[in-house]
Amino acid sequence: MTAEVTNQSAPYSVDVLMEQARALAANYRKTTGKTLAGVSGELAVYDAIRLLNLKPVDSNLSYEAIGTEDSGDLENDKIQVKGRTIFSDSKTSPRIGQIKTSEDWDSIVLVLLNDEYSPFEIYEVDRSTIEENAQKTSSNRAKRGAMTVARFKKIATLAWCSDWASNE
Repeated sequence: MTAEVTNQSAPYSVDVLMEQARALAANYRKTTGKTLAGVSGELAVYDAIRLLNLKPVDSNLSYEAIGTEDSGDLENDKIQVKGRTIFSDSKTSPRIGQIKTSEDWDSIVLVLLNDEYSPFEIYEVDRSTIEENAQKTSSNRAKRGAMTVARFKKIATLAWCSDWASNE
């Protein structure tokens, strides 16, 4: 006997799946104390595209999105998206993934997620600011493209904040 499957051709809602991924990642961390690899990065790309009105691009590129006419200062930019979950119980200074200046991109957005994997701030910085920052430092780590979240926030502009969204 086989079970009948209904709605096989109906696509899943990406919005619903992303909310389920948030809940799963948060519950997994609460249960195990570990994070699910790659989830915050996927959520960061999804949230940046949705909240900043960006257009997604083919995943084989060195950037994840392109700014649209509704993206403000990011219009027509090739945008690399970085994500970092900031846990309230963390005792370390969080870092963002390596910034590769040899690749093709115009701007970077950093999506900060809370313990529940929901976005609370998004920062944007252009390529020239990143390159100037790397030249000004004597740190070999910074010259290789490594940066703390605090340093990124210092040189970037706040592009979106959950407080703004809740006041609309």
